Amino acid sequence: MGYIKEFIINSKEDTKTLAEKIAPFLQKGDVIALYGELGTGKTFFTQKLCEYLGVSENVNSPSYVLMNEYNGKYSISHLDLYRIDSEEEVLELGLHEIFENRITIIEWAEKAEGLLPQNTIHIWFEFDNSHRKACIQSYRDISYLIS
Repeated sequence: MGYIKEFIINSKEDTKTLAEKIAPFLQKGDVIALYGELGTGKTFFTQKLCEYLGVSENVNSPSYVLMNEYNGKYSISHLDLYRIDSEEEVLELGLHEIFENRITIIEWAEKAEGLLPQNTIHIWFEFDNSHRKACIQSYRDISYLIS
């Protein structure tokens, strides 16, 4: 898969900046697959990304309901697959229908890895010594993301 870029994240402000840089380049049909341990910033990144996409309502992780929907510049589906055990369970959510005509953000995306379309932007959040980092892998050129 195409383009890779890594970002050092020293603060919440850095995470907000990353979301702000990504938001303008998203388009209908894009899938944002988020990976990382608990506490690495997936939900905070999603909140800020939704904010920069014009969502005015409160964005929370849908851990128990599995999916929340928001409206902003685009319709947005936010999924949290933490409690899902298999790709079969993901299919039961109607994942492929969700992808169309909206932006889809998936936390714990490794649970649906085999189901993700080619137009997925993968973002891995991880702890790295005294800071965190985000590694982005995209099907589109992400050279506009200047650290």
